[in-house]
Amino acid sequence: SEMCIRDSSIMLAVMNILPIPGLDGGHAIFTFWEMLTGRKVSERVLETAQYVGLIIILALVLYANGNDIYRFFIK
Repeated sequence: SEMCIRDSSIMLAVMNILPIPGLDGGHAIFTFWEMLTGRKVSERVLETAQYVGLIIILALVLYANGNDIYRFFIK
């Protein structure tokens, strides 16, 4: 039980720091860019990145669930 909770927490932390906009890792990339260049990323770029990040996350969820359903019913 404790091992399952620990593993879930570690997996959630790793997924959260991925450089996907919408997750903390994506925000870190934009903050790092601002530190390097000295100027903020435009709102339009941030908005577009959020949409792209959402699409990536949804695609990963669909892929993972589809893979599970395939293994459960087909194999």
